[in-house]
Amino acid sequence: MKGFFKIVLATFVAIFIASIISILLFFGIVGVIVSSASSKSEVSIGPKSIFKLELSGVVVERSTDNPFASLYADYSNKPSELGLNDILSAIRKAKDNKNISGIYIDAGVLSAAPASLREIRQALLDFKASKKFIYAYGNMAYTQGAYYVASVADKIFLSPAGVVNWRGLSMQTTFYKEALNKLGIDMQVVRVGAYKSAVEPFINTKMSDANREQVTSFVGSIWNTLLDEVSVSRKLSVNQLSLLADKGMAFQPASQLVENHLVDSLLYDDQMKSFLCSKMKVSSADDLSFVNLLQMKNVTSNNVSSSNKIAVVYASGGIDMGESDGIDSEELAKTLAEVRTNDNIKAVIFRVNSPGGSAVGSELIWREVALMKTKKPVYVSMGDYAASGGYYISCAADTVFAQPNTITGSIGVFGVIPNVGGLTNKLGITFDGVKTNKMSDLPSVTRPFTPEERTVMQAYVNNTYDTFVSRCADGRRMTPDAVKKIAEGRVWTGEQAKKIGLVDELGTLQDAVKAIAGRAHLSDYNVVTYPRQKTFMERLMKGLNSSVQDRVEKAQLGDYYPYFKQLKQATQLKGVMASLPCYYVIE
Repeated sequence: MKGFFKIVLATFVAIFIASIISILLFFGIVGVIVSSASSKSEVSIGPKSIFKLELSGVVVERSTDNPFASLYADYSNKPSELGLNDILSAIRKAKDNKNISGIYIDAGVLSAAPASLREIRQALLDFKASKKFIYAYGNMAYTQGAYYVASVADKIFLSPAGVVNWRGLSMQTTFYKEALNKLGIDMQVVRVGAYKSAVEPFINTKMSDANREQVTSFVGSIWNTLLDEVSVSRKLSVNQLSLLADKGMAFQPASQLVENHLVDSLLYDDQMKSFLCSKMKVSSADDLSFVNLLQMKNVTSNNVSSSNKIAVVYASGGIDMGESDGIDSEELAKTLAEVRTNDNIKAVIFRVNSPGGSAVGSELIWREVALMKTKKPVYVSMGDYAASGGYYISCAADTVFAQPNTITGSIGVFGVIPNVGGLTNKLGITFDGVKTNKMSDLPSVTRPFTPEERTVMQAYVNNTYDTFVSRCADGRRMTPDAVKKIAEGRVWTGEQAKKIGLVDELGTLQDAVKAIAGRAHLSDYNVVTYPRQKTFMERLMKGLNSSVQDRVEKAQLGDYYPYFKQLKQATQLKGVMASLPCYYVIE
C-alpha cells in the first residue's frame, strides 16, 4: 500500500509541476504575442533618418506573422526569413517619406532566387529616382546575390578583411538511382517531354544530354542578365566582370576588389559610421537615426483611399505537395472565386511563384483564372518560378509579366510509382491477396508494372500532357503544335520565354500593377492582397504540426535538407505531376 501511495503522490507532483510549466509557457507565449502586437503600432519617422536595409537571411515571397522568428533563428543558428513583400513595400515607403534621407545597405549572407534579387534591385533603382543616397557596406562578406543587389549603390564599401564572393553561377543535381538500387527500390516512371528532368535523379546517375542542354542555356541566361546589369551600375565591361569571376575574387586580397572597381573603398565599421556622420552632418555615430525593416513595415503608407481595388493574389510554393507553406489548390480556387465576385476589385494580379506540382490541382486553379478573365482583367506576375504547374496556372491570364531571370516553361508531365518489392524481399516481407479484376490493384508499390499496365499509365500521362498543351495554346493564342515545339518539359528563363511567346512583358510586380491599372482605366486605386494571411494565434490554434516538423527538419539537416525534401516528396507523389526538378538560388 505504501508503494501505491508513493506512486500516486509522485504522479500528483508531476502533474502539478507540468501544470505550472504549462501556465508559465502560456503566459510567456501571450507576453511575446502582446509584445509583438505592440511592435506593430504605427511608426513615426523623425527628420534626417536612414533606412537600414539588412540584406542577410533567406528571402521568401511573403513574410508570416511569427513573434518567435528571431528566437528560432538564434536557437537554430539559421538565417532569418525576409519577406520580399516587406522589402519592396519598405523601399517604396522610404522613397516617398520626406524624413528618409537615404538607404544604408548592410550586406551579409543573403540567400534568394534570381528573380527575387532582381525585384529588390529594381526597387532600389526606382528609389534612386528620388535623388536620395544609397550606400552599401559589408562588414564581413558580400554573397554574390547581395553584391548583385548592392551594385546599384552610389558607393560600395567593404571591411579590409571582407570578401566579395564573385565567382559565376553553377547548378548541381543529386542522383539517387544507385542508392535506390542498393535498397531494392525501383522508381517506375511514365512521362512526356524529353526535357522533363524532374524524374532524372531517380532513374539516372548523371544528367541526360537534353537536360544538360537546357540547364546550360537557362543558367547562362541568368548569368548574362546579372553581368549586364552589374556592368551598367559599376561601369565595368561584361568581359571584365567575367574575367574577375574566373579569378575567384572571394579568395583574392580585398585590395584587389578596389583595384578592379568591384568595391569603392575599404573601411572598418567605425570608419563607415564616420562616413555616414559626415554625410548626415552629425557629430557622432550616436546621433545617426536608423530605421530598420520592421519599423518601415509599420510606417503609414501615403496611399490615397479609394473604393477601386487592384487585388494581388499570391500563389507561392508547390501545388498540393504537402508543404506547410505551399499551395492548397482547393483553398486557392476558393480565394480566386472570392476575388472574382468582389465588385470593388476592378483588376487582378495573379502573383505566381511556384515550381508546380499536382496536375489535377493545377487544372483546378487554371479554371478559376479562366473564369476570372471573363469578369475583369487578369495579369500574371511571375516570381522566382512559374514553371510546369506554375506555368499551367499562369497561361490563362490576359498578359504575363516575368523577370528576365524567372524560371518558367517546363510544359511537361510525369508520374512516378515506386516499386519497393526488392526492399521488402530483402527484409523477408511478402504480400498476398485477391482482386476482382486484373487492374484492381493498379498502381501497386509492391510489384512492377505489367506491360499492359504501363501502356495504360502512359496513355493517362499523355492525355494529361495534351490537356496542358491545350490550355497553353488557348491562353497564349497559339496552335497546339506550336506549343509542343517549345514544350517537351523544357525550362526557359523569362527573357527566353518572351522571345518564344510564353511571356508578354519583362518587368517587376510593381510594373504589372501599373500596367493593369492603365488597362482598367484606374487613376486612383488601392492594392489589396490575397489570400489573407493567418495571424500567429490562428495558426497556433489550428495546429502547427507540419510547420514545426519542417523547421525541425531544416534545423537538424542543415545543408542536406533540400536532398531530404526531394526524396520525401518523391515518396508522397499522388497522380500525374507537372513539376520542376529543383530550386535555384544565388548566394
